[in-house]
Amino acid sequence: MKNLKNIELYLLDMDGTIYLENELIPGAAEFIAKLIDQKKNYVFLTNNSSVNKQNYLDKLQGLNIPCTEKNLFSSGMATGIFLKTQRPKSKVYLVGTKHLRSELLGYGVELTEDKPDIVLVGFDRELTYEKVELACRFLDQGAEFLATNADFLYPLKGNRFIPDCASICQMLTNATGKKPFFIGKPNPYMIDLLAEEYHLSKDRIAIIGDRLYTDIASGINAGIVTICVLSGESSQSDVDSSPFHPDYVFSSVAQLHNLI
Repeated sequence: MKNLKNIELYLLDMDGTIYLENELIPGAAEFIAKLIDQKKNYVFLTNNSSVNKQNYLDKLQGLNIPCTEKNLFSSGMATGIFLKTQRPKSKVYLVGTKHLRSELLGYGVELTEDKPDIVLVGFDRELTYEKVELACRFLDQGAEFLATNADFLYPLKGNRFIPDCASICQMLTNATGKKPFFIGKPNPYMIDLLAEEYHLSKDRIAIIGDRLYTDIASGINAGIVTICVLSGESSQSDVDSSPFHPDYVFSSVAQLHNLI
C-alpha cells in the first residue's frame, strides 16, 4: 500500500466528498485543517461545471473551508483552458448555465448560436428543450461534440440524485449518433495541468473522490494515488464490482486524518 505521508498535493473532489449540497460531510473541516497543519498543498478538483469559480469560493468560505483561487480547479475552468489552447478561434454553442458561460468568456472563448464549430455541454441546471434541439441541429451539421464532465449523476442529500452532464450528453448521442469528448474527469487533463503547475512527480499526488468512473478513473489514468470515499455516489459493492480499483477505500475523509 502506498504511503500517504509522502503525498505533497491532494486533489479533492467536492460534491459527495467534502459536502452534500450545503452541508459539510462530518470530518471534512478537520481533514482540511490537518492538511494545512502538515503544510500539504490541496486543490479542490471538481467536475461540477454548473457554477463558476467565484460561486465555489463563496460556498467554501461560507462553510468555513479555507480556499483561495489557487485551491480551486473545476472542469469549467479546464474547459476554458482547453478551448483557448487546443481549439483557438473556434466558435462554441454552449448547453450550460449562465455561470459556465461567464467562466468561458473569462478565458476568451467565443460563444455563438449560429454555425458553431463546437457544441459544448456542461452540467446544465437551466436546461431547456430549445437548447437540446439546437445542439442536435448543430451536431447534425458537423459541429464537434465536447463536454465538461462525464458524471451521469449529481448527488443530493438523502441519497438522492439528479441527471448530470453525461446524462444530458446521452440524449444528444441518442438523437444524433455522436459521442462527446469529455475534458474533465476521467480525462487526466486536469491532473496533468496541476502536476505541471506544482512541479511534482505523480507519486507525490493523490486524488480523493466518491465516483469511481470519474475521480478514481482520472487518478488511474494520470498515474497518481487514488482514494475512494463512500460518502457520496459509490458504495462498497460498487467498489467491489468496478473495473477501477482505488489504492484506498474509506467511509469518508474523516478516516484519513491520522494517515497523512
